[in-house]
Order: sequence, then structure tokens, then C-alpha cells
Amino acid sequence: MAKKKSGKSEWIDWLKALLIAAIIAIIVRTFIFTPIVVDGPSMQPNLQDGDHMLVNKLNYKLNEPERFDIVVFHATEQKDYIKRVIGLPGETVHIQNDILYIDGKAVAEPFLAEQKAMLQEGQKYTQDFSIEQLPGDDTVVPDDHILVLGDNRNDSTDSRSFDIGFISYDQLVGNASVIYWPLDRIGFVDE
Repeated sequence: MAKKKSGKSEWIDWLKALLIAAIIAIIVRTFIFTPIVVDGPSMQPNLQDGDHMLVNKLNYKLNEPERFDIVVFHATEQKDYIKRVIGLPGETVHIQNDILYIDGKAVAEPFLAEQKAMLQEGQKYTQDFSIEQLPGDDTVVPDDHILVLGDNRNDSTDSRSFDIGFISYDQLVGNASVIYWPLDRIGFVDE
């Protein structure tokens, strides 16, 4: 016959379990995942204002960003931004007539195909742009930096903006690829 635990012993077991759970949650939040809420229209139509996402903070401690990753970075001391990686270190980047060119070669942006297909003749989804238009004398993306753009190219504060420019690896919080709220949008984001 099993002995019944005393009320005090049971409370201590519950407190231990809660303490362990809290420590695990703090470790996961600090070092592995953190939530972010998309604020504004700059990543539409792929991300919507108010989407809740998980940011993998560990990925860029182990790997470098890849083209078309959706990254979260410290834009200011108070504000984090979410954008898409377009240019990697050492690359030339320009957009002309709605075509992305990396090192002079056209690169498809499948995440924008539907929006570009809806444009009327003569309209551009992305205004022509090149690295030379950014502040500084860079002709390529600097070492340990990336060039980021919002998916909603005409309504995005991104690398084309004077106060953003290139994003250093030190500014990166992590990459976001999972939407967990609202329920009808749960899933992985297409890259």
C-alpha cells in the first residue's frame, strides 16, 4: 500500500516543478527562441501586420544568414525590424525593371511572383535601386553585413533607407520562419 504524501511535501514538489519549468522557459527565451509581432505593412503580403512569429536566436550563432531568410534585427535600441535578406557579404545588388540582380545575374524572387503578376503594364513593384545609392562608398555588401528589403517594396523602411543601410551580423536577433498566431495563419513562411 502506497503512503500518501503530506500536504507540505506535495506543495514542495509543485514548487520544484514550477521553478524548473520557469528556468527552462527563461533559458529557451534567452538563448533559443523569442516571439515577435509583425508591426506594419512592410512585409505584406507574405507577413501581415499583427502576425505573431517565433524567432530562432540560435541559428545565426551557428550559421551565417542565407539569401531570402526572414531576419529580425535591432534597427534602434528600442525597435527591432523584420525584413528579408537580399544581399550577402561581397555581393553587388541592384534592381532594374523589377528584376533582382546579384553580381550581375538575374535572381528570381518567388515570394513576390504573385504580386508582380498583378501589376498593370508599366507599373513597377520595386523601384530601381543599387548599392551605390546607399550612404558611404560601398560597391558591394561589406563583410559581416547583409542587405535587407521588405516584401512590400514601396512601403518598407529597409536597407534603402538612409538610417538603416547595411545590417551587421551583430545587429541580428535571429531568423523568423514560423507564424503561430492568428490561428488561421499558423505555419511556416515561404522563403
